[in-house]
Amino acid sequence: MRIACPLCGERDLREFTYRGAAVLLDRPAEPDPVAFDAYLHLRDNPAGPNAELWHHAFGCRAWLRVVRDTRTHAILEVGLARDARGRLAPGVGEAVVPAEGEGTA
Repeated sequence: MRIACPLCGERDLREFTYRGAAVLLDRPAEPDPVAFDAYLHLRDNPAGPNAELWHHAFGCRAWLRVVRDTRTHAILEVGLARDARGRLAPGVGEAVVPAEGEGTA
């Protein structure tokens, strides 16, 4: 599997580290214990498109938001995590659709 880093271009999977579901980008603003517990511990396990966080550990060290189909491992979208804050992840209620002008990988 290869991931197209927005900063470095297409790279081998071995340069990246999987860091979890992209819902971690949407940290609760209010100090509600129930919401924070759900944020930390509850994850969907979807079959299909899933937004994930990857770290380009052996490259530019950027944090990436990667949408990957868990059935085929096909990479559907790659972007910088800092640009993805507040975007709903697949499996949470709607599919991610790239904004106009955004590239896909």
